[in-house]
Amino acid sequence: MDKSMLKQKKVITANDAANGPFSVKLRYFWRLCCRDRQLILMVIIPVVWYIIFCYGPMYGIQIAFKNFRPARGIAGSDWVGFKHFIRFFESKYCWRVIRNTLVINIYQLVFGFPLPIIFAIMLNEVRSARLKKFVQSVTYFPHFISTVIVVSMLVQMFAADTGILNFTHLIYGSNIAVTNDPRYFRLLYVGSGIWQNFGFGSVLYVAAISGIDTEMYEAASIDGASRWKCIWHITLPSILPTIMIQLLLRLGSMFSQGSEKILLMYSPSTYEVADVISTYVYREGLVGAEYSYGAAVGLFNTVVNFIMLFTFNQIARKAGETSLW
Repeated sequence: MDKSMLKQKKVITANDAANGPFSVKLRYFWRLCCRDRQLILMVIIPVVWYIIFCYGPMYGIQIAFKNFRPARGIAGSDWVGFKHFIRFFESKYCWRVIRNTLVINIYQLVFGFPLPIIFAIMLNEVRSARLKKFVQSVTYFPHFISTVIVVSMLVQMFAADTGILNFTHLIYGSNIAVTNDPRYFRLLYVGSGIWQNFGFGSVLYVAAISGIDTEMYEAASIDGASRWKCIWHITLPSILPTIMIQLLLRLGSMFSQGSEKILLMYSPSTYEVADVISTYVYREGLVGAEYSYGAAVGLFNTVVNFIMLFTFNQIARKAGETSLW
């Protein structure tokens, strides 16, 4: 406790003591608020944002169990229980969207998750500061490109007639529109996502590596350890907690997949491999005005994600010391 806090405690008057301990605590709390008003104002903004945009809309979850009619409102709509959930499980699209969501997420986990880690370790081995900054800038830049622009680039580069990266004539004899071919949709989607995000995703690992004590590397080099052994025995164990936290968050969202990029990329010809839960909710819930049905599918998705996150966190906590809670 600093000197200013001690002085504030001593300033309690006899009147405060006469009013009781609650008054004393209230005045002391007010003094703390006045002292840390800048920090409190900084905290209030994100808290209000979360209350309005994250916790406030949770009131509308109940429409998943109702036959929602906008004219009647949420409270006036008829209660139907699990009708919309049963409808989703009996739908012919249910297992298709679940399968596509899982497959795309597994591809991203297997091929996309290790790449930022490998890149951060390789970047740490670069001795030239100028070269390191240049590589970082080049690899970070795609993350800030709009999704619309990225999809437009894919369409142009893999177009059947003018695509500079379309080499399908070597396989089929003539070029085909790769973006409309279900055989290549997942490859384009996952590959473009890795290209766009692996550089920015390595920022966290670069920061974790920079916090490693350099004396450990110096001691290892004196003992004759090679760079590979330093990476294997010092760098990786030191950033393992960060890797585990990121892996848990990734595994906890295996049933989630952003809809923006898929909506821009897919077409009826690729629905069979591209339609995921989020795009299905958009198409049925918003476009088709089936608000209760869309809310039910979205709620199912959220509950499954929470169960997976809780399960993997429990496994990680029992297997090691790293966990989210």
